[in-house]
Amino acid sequence: MELKKIAVIKNDFTTKFAIPRQSGLADGCLSKIIFEKEYSSYEAVRGLEGFSHIWLIWGFTELKTHKWSATVRPPRLGGNKRVGVFATRSPYRPNALGLSCVRLVSVEKGILTVDGADLMNDTPIYDIKPYLPFSDSKPEALSGFAGDVIKNNLTVKADTDLLSKLPPDKQKTLLEILEQNPIPAYHDDKNRIYGFQFCGNEIKFSVDKNILTLIDVKKALPDR
Repeated sequence: MELKKIAVIKNDFTTKFAIPRQSGLADGCLSKIIFEKEYSSYEAVRGLEGFSHIWLIWGFTELKTHKWSATVRPPRLGGNKRVGVFATRSPYRPNALGLSCVRLVSVEKGILTVDGADLMNDTPIYDIKPYLPFSDSKPEALSGFAGDVIKNNLTVKADTDLLSKLPPDKQKTLLEILEQNPIPAYHDDKNRIYGFQFCGNEIKFSVDKNILTLIDVKKALPDR
């Protein structure tokens, strides 16, 4: 079976670090899905505007190795406990495919705007399907070991002068990303300065227990 790239995603996440760990966790993370020329037809998305959410099937492109592993170490379990790869959403699987449910904001010829994607900029998309609440929503579903991971958002200290360096619509999104604690669960160094790129800026911060302090926001240097 040959997979064909039907589209790519365009957004503010130019590196893997700090991308929301699952789709829908940070509101306001708008992305554009740009269809390849072959599929850039309104006929291909006719009727999609009637759905509020869609499924994206996409490919992990930033893997250091394409080897799969029968067991993996989920970061949210501290990175030191192994579970079966098929019990996780790890990229190190036989077929490096991801699945995300996102909110559909608008439908145009050749372009979809979505909210809440957990994909890096330029990630290839292989298929799009509508989300069907009558069959896809399972309120009684069990979360396995993932249900044991308590949601523990951080308190973010961010100077308004630093936040003002971002467009107003991006400030709330950045705060939600930082509240989710983007660093690996097994990191515990209050003196370490972390950084990632977002919306064309380099974001610097530190974490001490449950307090995240925004240190700097400055324009990212262009790639050489």
